[in-house]
Amino acid sequence: MISKEIVVRCESGLHNNQATYFVQKANEFECGIWLESGSRKMNAKSLLGIMSLGIVTGATVILCAEGKDQDAAMEALEALLMRDVY
Repeated sequence: MISKEIVVRCESGLHNNQATYFVQKANEFECGIWLESGSRKMNAKSLLGIMSLGIVTGATVILCAEGKDQDAAMEALEALLMRDVY
């Protein structure tokens, strides 16, 4: 299992289109992926879970992945948290 603390830099935070794209990307990987914000930890493959975290620009989150493609998942999802998708 690997984890990394990340400051969210995308202007929209993880809401609407950004959250949808993040979850779609997470579902491309076989490994388990979680996103932590404050004391809450949600499955990164769940749109409702991710949106319920209410992550805004500048928030610090912890991205965790466990499984055979965990390194690729971390790299791809970290990149999404650093930029807007549209």
